[in-house]
Amino acid sequence: MNAHTPWTVKGATGDWEIVVGLEVHAQVTAQSKLFSGAATAFGAEPNSQVSLVDAAMPGMLPVLNGECVRQAVRTGLALGAEIHKWSRFDRKNYFYADLPQGYQISQLYHPIVGEGALAIETEEGEHAVIGIERIHLEQDAGKSVHDLHPTMSYVDLNRSGCALMEIVSKPDIRSPAQAGAYVAALRQLLRYVGSCDGNMDEGSMRADVNVSVRKAGAPFGTRTETKNVNSVRFIMQAVEVEARRQVDLIEGGGIVVQETRLFDPGTGTTRSMRSKEDAHDYRYFPDPDLLPVEFDDAFVADCLSSLPELPVAKRARYESALGLTPYLAAVLTAEKDTAAWFETLVAATGKPEAEIALRAANWVTSDLFGALKRLGKDISESPVSPAAGAELLALQAEGTLSGPLAKQVFEIMLETGEMPGAIVEARGLKQVSDTGAIDAAIAAIIAANADKVAQYKAGKEALFGFFVGQTMKAMAGKANPAVVNERLKAALA
Repeated sequence: MNAHTPWTVKGATGDWEIVVGLEVHAQVTAQSKLFSGAATAFGAEPNSQVSLVDAAMPGMLPVLNGECVRQAVRTGLALGAEIHKWSRFDRKNYFYADLPQGYQISQLYHPIVGEGALAIETEEGEHAVIGIERIHLEQDAGKSVHDLHPTMSYVDLNRSGCALMEIVSKPDIRSPAQAGAYVAALRQLLRYVGSCDGNMDEGSMRADVNVSVRKAGAPFGTRTETKNVNSVRFIMQAVEVEARRQVDLIEGGGIVVQETRLFDPGTGTTRSMRSKEDAHDYRYFPDPDLLPVEFDDAFVADCLSSLPELPVAKRARYESALGLTPYLAAVLTAEKDTAAWFETLVAATGKPEAEIALRAANWVTSDLFGALKRLGKDISESPVSPAAGAELLALQAEGTLSGPLAKQVFEIMLETGEMPGAIVEARGLKQVSDTGAIDAAIAAIIAANADKVAQYKAGKEALFGFFVGQTMKAMAGKANPAVVNERLKAALA
């Protein structure tokens, strides 16, 4: 697919367009749950983080966690969305083993955040703007575990009552690639804002994938909802296989039924779970135990002032003010921690940003990233600090270290955590620019290779590289390459 060709499903009756909307459930970054003081840490012993409120004991009343409200508003502001200073919680009634109350406290009629938008770019370079319908706060359900006993299921209520932001897109997504780009961009934004950690493998961010198909220009078809898909790759696969299934079904004379489905990563298919309920089936009504949520302009202004520089703005600044290529800017802003590490490195050099940024960016994305990948670490676990990286760049810039020597010092830094200056002094790794020592090495090499000198002077200029290599070898890699080139040319002339 190129940037200008609509993505379609090829069927026996021609091309079909897909229409996708995503409901992303993002667990709010908070120390306690939405309506109780129970902890929210991932990986705790089953049922060890459950208050009487979470367990729905009689007489227990919910108390709203203000931090969750703040994080939802900050997320809305980052998406340029409408903020509702009056919102309300509703009860969504359904019965399941991991929902102790028999209802979920959510927001249907009056969500805390209204319409916004998110600009995306696919890996193929296609740009699109995906509308955001709403963001509402709700409590998570518990977790049913079906594989620990042959005849019984277990229930873990640690997750019950954790705060979720449900971020509902408009049906603006038209390809698997757009769906993947949207979720990736949303995850990046949430991690920058700090309102969700985005750890999809831990279930703190997951998506319900709504898919329908239609002929170009026709009304929307009947959609299905594939529940709780927890990786960008699986979301893209679910869109593609569900669209294909619907086209085959319609062209075979069947009809698409509005239903809830599950994606099976093992087989790469979706399967029916239950018929899809409409809002009225849940018998929503205002929660009588909770007052409406009200806040003022000052609260919104405080939320806005707390936002960091967001990825799109940071990427643009890296390109315009620092002179980085779009590729380097995108790589360095992909994660908030990476951008912070890079900016600390640039500041630690003590040089003007625009002067050092490109060299620093190239070193981070090649040498540092390569080493971290090899070690299986992320940048927050780097054995080399930004200050040590800045010192290494300075030693290279001032001529103390050649490129090969800098790589040698860097490997020692990774192993020992020492500062590069100390490594250079202790191991005698300074670059040699002494013309006397270099001239002596060159003279010995010319004397030992009279035949190659004759060939070089007869026009075989490619041999110059041989003389450079031999000189660097004789100097144990410590000779200044610029001085070696200059003195060799003079000697061979």
